[in-house]
Amino acid sequence: MPRCSWAEAPDLVAYHDEEWGRPVTDERGLFERLSLEAFQSGLSWSTILRKRGGFRRAFAGFDPEAVAGFGERDVERLLADTAIVRNRAKIDATIANARAIVGLREAGESLVELIWSFAPPPREPATDLGDLEPATPESRALARALKARGFRFVGPTTAYATMEAAGLVNDHLADCDVRAEVEAEQAAARRRLAATHGRR
Repeated sequence: MPRCSWAEAPDLVAYHDEEWGRPVTDERGLFERLSLEAFQSGLSWSTILRKRGGFRRAFAGFDPEAVAGFGERDVERLLADTAIVRNRAKIDATIANARAIVGLREAGESLVELIWSFAPPPREPATDLGDLEPATPESRALARALKARGFRFVGPTTAYATMEAAGLVNDHLADCDVRAEVEAEQAAARRRLAATHGRR
């Protein structure tokens, strides 16, 4: 079936068809997407997908409270773990971000509501990958909001990649066979979130 041209290898095809752009509206899911997009910086997405199971094991299933409790011994363990990307700055950022998520809760905020508040209105689909920008005004604003709350390694490009991965935007190309299905799922998620949080 017609797909976005980046979905070539089997693991990328499965990710494209089943996950990319489909709404993620739970805290752990968003923490995982944000973390993996940060680890992907400078690497191929295929590398991250191959190590995804390792990341989940290493970071306690991306349970923010568990990761927030990681100390120096855990960092040393992670730096020795060949099942993940062993980058000290990204590991430290993931732990800091877990603590920031716990801080959001304590301040009466939620990661889900914060991230989804930056979802832009639906737009016309691109016909070519070259038409997609690596960052947008919304992703720049999201990056600023996350940094203001203590998040690290969340620049505008990482923020936008998270928005794509978590279904805040639909960057499946116009002729992609799953675009319409993803768009319907996104619209349903927006309605659910509006009902839950009392906003559009």
